[in-house]
Amino acid sequence: MELESYCQNVGAELMGWKAKLGGVVNEFDHISSGDKEKVIQQVRELHMILEELEDRIHRLKTECPTEFAAENIDVKGTFKPFTSKWENVWPGVSPGDIGG
Repeated sequence: MELESYCQNVGAELMGWKAKLGGVVNEFDHISSGDKEKVIQQVRELHMILEELEDRIHRLKTECPTEFAAENIDVKGTFKPFTSKWENVWPGVSPGDIGG
């Protein structure tokens, strides 16, 4: 029962992150095409991350694996390349472009 509760909690946390990331991606999907050119590759990668999150959420609901260590490292590594990319992209994006 404790493991099932853990999997539900992790799944809920991932769903929260997916919702937040999905909101950002949705905003980028609806910006003008000229502005979108600046971040198109990063937005594609974010779409892939959303798919990965969905797969992991589904796996938690159906399998509730007891060991996620390798996948946890993989998830952290997925976001790592974005750090330097966003530092280069953000100066060219107005807060108004993403709902700010």
